Parts: sequence; structure tokens; C-alpha cells
Amino acid sequence: MIYIDLLIGFFEVGLFSFGGAYAAIPLIRDVVMAHGWLDDEMLAYMIAISESTPGPIMVNMATYIGSEKGGLLGAIIATIAVVLPAFFIILLIMAAMKKYLQNRLVKAALSGLQPCIIGIILATGIFMIIKNCGFVFSGRPDFLTVGLTGVIALIYFGSRKIIKKGLSPITLICFSAFVGAMAYML
Repeated sequence: MIYIDLLIGFFEVGLFSFGGAYAAIPLIRDVVMAHGWLDDEMLAYMIAISESTPGPIMVNMATYIGSEKGGLLGAIIATIAVVLPAFFIILLIMAAMKKYLQNRLVKAALSGLQPCIIGIILATGIFMIIKNCGFVFSGRPDFLTVGLTGVIALIYFGSRKIIKKGLSPITLICFSAFVGAMAYML
């Protein structure tokens, strides 16, 4: 039964996720919570781990959850289920792209999706900051995490002002990992 649940759950995530992995996190959360596969805290850790490992976040999360709940076969089923819809959708889009992409209604629909996707990504980022700073789990802030988040945000936005371009995501991730490791080791 777990294999069918993994197949349906992650197929649904793959089918209805628009805007990339960050926009898909709320849908992944809903599916994972509905099945009781992870709790909120473990999901937040899994998102962080999936962001720092190579590969798409949705695929990493599907593989991990599938592996935890159904072993190797579960990992394979969940991974294929989350990727399959996008694979077929891209094939269909490529087949119809030349004809329909120039249609003004299609252009309008795609333009209308952009603000929605930006809002979903922003809401996910805010949710993760609030969760990781301890406001949800303990009811009181973890001042070290709040301070580190502030310092990293200052460095990122400060670099945009000073060098007129933001730090690369890889540099920011490496810097954040180093600062976090140093702060929590002390």
C-alpha cells in the first residue's frame, strides 16, 4: 500500500507543481503531512538538506521520503512519480510550442502565472525563516539563528550595493554553511 501512496502522492506533486521546487514546497508539505510521512520539523530539515545537495529539491525529497518509507523500491517509485508528469508535459509543450506560444491568450496566461509563482516562493521563504528561527517549534526565537539569518541577509544585500551584483548562490551557501558550523560549534 505504501508504494501506491508514494506513487499517487508524488505524481500529484509533480503534476501540480508550477514555478520550480520552491513553489512546490507547500504542495510537498501538504502531501507529506496528509500521509504522515514526516512532521513539520523533519520536513524543514529535509528541505534544507535537499537544497544543499546536488539535484532538484523535489527529486531529492521524493527519493529520500520514498527510501525512508519503502526502501529502494519506494525511492525509485517516488522519484519516477515526481519526474514523470514534468517529462510528459515538456514533451507536449515542445510539440505545441511553435504553434501556440505566439498566441496572445497563451502569452497572457503565462504572464499571469508569474506573480503567483513569485508570491508562492516568497511565502515559502518567509515560512522557512520563521520556522528555522524557532518561532514555531518553541514559541520563542532562537537568537543565534535569528542573528545568523540577519548577518547573511546583510551580507547578501550589502554585496548587491557594494559590488553591484549579488553573491552567487553557491558562494552564499558555502559561506552560510561555514558561518553556521562555526557559530554552533562555539
